[in-house]
Amino acid sequence: MSTMVAHMEKINESPTVAILLKFIQPVLDSATCLAALELLQKNPAIFAIPVVNSGNIPCGIVDRHTFVESFIKPFTKEIYGKSPISDFMNKTPIIVGKETSIDDVAKIIIDAGMQHMVSGFIITDNGQYSGVADGHGLLNEITQRKQAHLFYLAHFDHLTELPNRLLFMDRLAMAIIKAGRRNTHLGLLFIDLDNFKHYNDSMGHGFGDKLLVAVAERLTVCARKSDSVARLSGDEFTILVENVNSQSDLDILGERIVEAMHQPLQIMGREVFVTASIGTAMYPGDDEDATGLIIKADAAMYEAKRNGRNTWRHYVPGMDLYSFDRMSLETDLRTALARNQFELHYQPQVLLATGKIAGNEALIRWRHPERGLLSPIHFIEIAEETGLIVSIGEWVLREACRQQVAWIANGLEPMSISVNISAMQFYQTGFSEMVRSIIADSGMQPAYLELELTESLFMHDVEAVLKTLHELRELGVKLAIDDFGTGYSNLSYLRRFPINRLKVDQSFIRNVEREPVNAEIVRAIAALGRSMSLELVAEGVETDSELSMAQTSGCEFVQGYRFSKPLPADQLESWLREKQRSPAK
Repeated sequence: MSTMVAHMEKINESPTVAILLKFIQPVLDSATCLAALELLQKNPAIFAIPVVNSGNIPCGIVDRHTFVESFIKPFTKEIYGKSPISDFMNKTPIIVGKETSIDDVAKIIIDAGMQHMVSGFIITDNGQYSGVADGHGLLNEITQRKQAHLFYLAHFDHLTELPNRLLFMDRLAMAIIKAGRRNTHLGLLFIDLDNFKHYNDSMGHGFGDKLLVAVAERLTVCARKSDSVARLSGDEFTILVENVNSQSDLDILGERIVEAMHQPLQIMGREVFVTASIGTAMYPGDDEDATGLIIKADAAMYEAKRNGRNTWRHYVPGMDLYSFDRMSLETDLRTALARNQFELHYQPQVLLATGKIAGNEALIRWRHPERGLLSPIHFIEIAEETGLIVSIGEWVLREACRQQVAWIANGLEPMSISVNISAMQFYQTGFSEMVRSIIADSGMQPAYLELELTESLFMHDVEAVLKTLHELRELGVKLAIDDFGTGYSNLSYLRRFPINRLKVDQSFIRNVEREPVNAEIVRAIAALGRSMSLELVAEGVETDSELSMAQTSGCEFVQGYRFSKPLPADQLESWLREKQRSPAK
């Protein structure tokens, strides 16, 4: 069984509700309401009280919020205080055996009504009361398995099952830190197959894919178990070798790979011979930076190709560095702001209840003089690595506020404007003061500004984050968590933060027909979000089925290509005027 298949089967295994079980002392159905009220007041952590009969058989559940709210009304205690709790309990609670799977109980709750996500459900053992579970625990378990799936897809190459570029760069960066701390050396091999395009063109991409899988297996066999083999892209592979003594260690591995590639590969009933060109570089002698090592190992690999292929070369100073593309992009990025090359496009957000446009998300684009219009995927990573994201982010916020005021001056109805804030920008000293200054300079009403923050931002230096968030809320600014569901996704931590809105990541919305569990996750998030008065926005809605799922799952707002792609300000203004003239669709 392959690693990926085994991994996916493990993810798809649904554990039982026993892992969520919390024992809360039940009350008898003959107990008085005052007794139950006293129990809730003494134990603020109890979200619900299970009710059992004299045989310890569950017969109801008392939801804290509903029950306490009922008894704070005047004279309620005097009138109903001595009544049996059975008169006030929910007589149709969800009751499941401890062997019930997480997925099954999620479906039961959805079918029975999402209010059970808030009140929780009762767990039994052979029909006897055993404990309870709450919706937070259920949602966290579901989303954690979903996140494990997303993590694997994001960090491993789906074809060869090797780590991809993202994971490899992370491992390389960590290995450099460790080597620096221990004063040791590490090596990097950059491997490129010779004439691979010939196989793709002559035998087809299916044949080429199988060839890449076979090469990946052979490279893994050549490397030590402690080495990290990865596929960067196409026919490019890398191997990270820790604790090397000298260049000769890399020479031995390079020779081993070259010799191994001399043995034929069996691909679709054919014997295939493929060779590889290999470049090597070492930390710290050649470079002390992860990207620098990649660039220099890549340059050495091209030197191997120039020397006849099917060999290896080590980087030496003076070799041509072939990663000019990224380097030139970084150089251009440093002058882009001064040269007024950035622009904002805006994607509408639709209020499902009315079909009206309720707001727009501002999305940066770079009008590069030679490369054309670039989306953030091409330059945001570089901006963050270089620290340019701070000044670029300030420009985005200032321009978005200016544009919102301009639209109102042009006669458009006031709508909110959402702006993404990077962690580096948020953590800058005086960030909230900078926001206040921009709002004042633009003349914008702060209630129409929404700042979108990532989940991970909330996990570090919590007190400092809270201080900044409260300062922003005091300005009247709204706060949202972007891409919710792909990070920590523990709704319990949200209670500490003054958040207005959750934007459900598009990975839960896309292809809902093939992954129906996503709908269950969104419904669960919506139920618990409502219990905390949080609005929900579904991102990435492209099809009618995705729109329908967002509606039935409890999302109040949607955003995506189903309505409009991101548009320049003037085009969006025309689009909005057209929408105002025609009935909502």
